[in-house]
Amino acid sequence: MSLPENTTVLIVGAGPAGLTAALSLVHHKCYDFVIVDAAAQGLNASRAITIHSATIEVLASIDAVDGLLSQAIKGKSIRVTSRDSEIFEAKFDPLKQHSAHPYALYIPQNVTELVLVQKLQSLGIQVQRPHKVVGMKQNEKDSGITDVFFEDGQVIKARYIIGADGARSTIRTIAGIGFSDGESPQLADNPLAQMVSADVTFEPEPVGPFTLEGYFNGTFFSGNFFYLAPFGNHFNAELTRDGKPTTKSIFRIGCGIPPKNGEPPHAPSKEYIQNLIDTYGPACITSDPSLNPKPVKVDQLVWSTRFRTRCAIADRTFTRLGAAIFLIGDAAHIHSPAGGQGMNLAIRDAAFLTEAITKHIQASAENPDVDDTILQDITDVRHARALEIIGYTKTLMNLASLSYEPYACWMPFSRASIRDLILRILNGYDFVQSKVAWGLSGLGRR
Repeated sequence: MSLPENTTVLIVGAGPAGLTAALSLVHHKCYDFVIVDAAAQGLNASRAITIHSATIEVLASIDAVDGLLSQAIKGKSIRVTSRDSEIFEAKFDPLKQHSAHPYALYIPQNVTELVLVQKLQSLGIQVQRPHKVVGMKQNEKDSGITDVFFEDGQVIKARYIIGADGARSTIRTIAGIGFSDGESPQLADNPLAQMVSADVTFEPEPVGPFTLEGYFNGTFFSGNFFYLAPFGNHFNAELTRDGKPTTKSIFRIGCGIPPKNGEPPHAPSKEYIQNLIDTYGPACITSDPSLNPKPVKVDQLVWSTRFRTRCAIADRTFTRLGAAIFLIGDAAHIHSPAGGQGMNLAIRDAAFLTEAITKHIQASAENPDVDDTILQDITDVRHARALEIIGYTKTLMNLASLSYEPYACWMPFSRASIRDLILRILNGYDFVQSKVAWGLSGLGRR
């Protein structure tokens, strides 16, 4: 498909961040933009599944939330458990004091992207695919424009470029922006440094409090963490197996892979996932009759993947190469999935940045010599927010990976058992539950 020769704003990447940027531009009456993606089609795997209150509010502010509200599961709480009992629960209902959306939305990322794409299409905007950026340079005739080169030989001249093209961002690389964890060593030695996620069905379908829709369950195991999110039949049409919808309830599971177990396969098999469940999962979904009086087994493996947990942040998220160039989402920062913060931060980055871009476009129309203060200020704020959330997710990850091995020969207690005891005690205080829900919601760090 032919691309225009000129655009005011070029968005590179059509994941949640890029799509939100496009929707926000339209909301702020900026229509001269192009959104491109290197992939021939959108994401077809579920990946990120949680949209928190602060992000729902941001999407509502740009009139982009209705489709998500109609399809997602409204989360009631996040529960932390042992294999057979509850340790702590962060209920979302108290957030109604602070938000019109006192819940999380549980929805697979591919469905989120589909809903946002459909919203764009209803506004007359199409994602241009597949168009891969291979180069950028300042325009020879206009110092405020960048020529962006694509693999197929096409060129777009743009005044603003938003790099929403993922952790291996081409825009970031070409712009010469560094990407590293500047505050602490990588998390390679953490037991949760490598993880596996999968969408599965069971036979027979499990029953019990851990399998109820609207609850996200995290299970502690010595030095490891297992999570379970029941999807029911909400997303069977989108989470297909071999192109065919499943008729059974789908469950998202995820688990750390201890380094001693070696590197997990690229697409873990049903047998591999079954072993993880039996070893680390809550008792009600295991096939072990000694743990579960009604054993269940994985029936269908709808999707599975592996990933490494690491933290990194771009040295800066705004620079100039003729055009103003920005980084958002994974191109700007990555961190552990603890607390489900990654996609949420990306969406909020996109909405706040594009609001500033439209203000800068308007100011430039009135005064061609306007400086970049508006742009620098917002990117400084978003960079600081990313550092804050990286620290928050590291804390959550370190707590989740504590071991039940005794701390020392003279100390019969373990760090993990002390953690569990403290959490069980705190679980009796509503204000503590509310504070944890507040932290996860993002309402205090939009």
